Amino acid sequence: MKIRTGYSIAFDTPGPTPMVLMLSVHPSRAADLLTPDAIAFDPPVPAHQFLDSFGNVCTRITAPGGRITMSADLLVRDSGEPDAYAPDAVQHPVEELPDDVLPFLLGSRYCDTDKLSQTAWSLFGNTPLGWARVQAIVDFVHNHIRFDYQKADATRSASDGFAQREGVCRDFAHLAVTFCRCMNIPARYCTGYLGDIGVPAVPDPMDFSAWFEVYLGGRWYTFDARHNKPRIGRIVIARGRDATDVAISTSFGPAWLARFDVHTDEVADEAPARLARAA
Repeated sequence: MKIRTGYSIAFDTPGPTPMVLMLSVHPSRAADLLTPDAIAFDPPVPAHQFLDSFGNVCTRITAPGGRITMSADLLVRDSGEPDAYAPDAVQHPVEELPDDVLPFLLGSRYCDTDKLSQTAWSLFGNTPLGWARVQAIVDFVHNHIRFDYQKADATRSASDGFAQREGVCRDFAHLAVTFCRCMNIPARYCTGYLGDIGVPAVPDPMDFSAWFEVYLGGRWYTFDARHNKPRIGRIVIARGRDATDVAISTSFGPAWLARFDVHTDEVADEAPARLARAA
């Protein structure tokens, strides 16, 4: 299947403002791009890309002052398969984990394991190790937090989400990641595109989505505490310890969001030719 996705995002700045953007599709999906993943800037500005320590594509610019709009429209090939389901995937003892996986056991800015460790063990200490334990965590978080776009809070940590019991997709992911880490299961936060493909459309405005991955059975598996079901058409943009590591924009000075539109839709097979002609 093919998915057309992209965004148009605008910021207002009072003067020249350095920014780091994380809007490009993750390198692990680069081979699936059917059209260039290029960011257009209005007004045009010089842009420099680099890979951060987690392997995400970052773009550096200096907003000139006033309004700057960044946009992209791209076509991505996707398998059309739902998230992998592997109920026999085992949990590794910590001493057997690869070195590069260990950081995803540690607490981080939004995943405050020190505050939730005792709670995690009381809730999940008697669940079976491995996939079943992760699923128990996802089930709990899915039922514990009430989704509400109006309750988004950029400062809410996992322990805050646990106490307040409301939030958006990032809060579901942070709490699930934190519980997994408390139970010695490596977990990392993901952000990307997830449209209403293979499921009934919802009336909420389209946004980037947050989910998480856990390391079981020698590989990373996708879980989604907000939706709590395998989904079709995820396109990852970035992975990290929590939302701090994968912010779509970081400004080094005042920058006020003026526009935010995201689209993600399945398209017919003939769309690549049309999109190529339009480019």
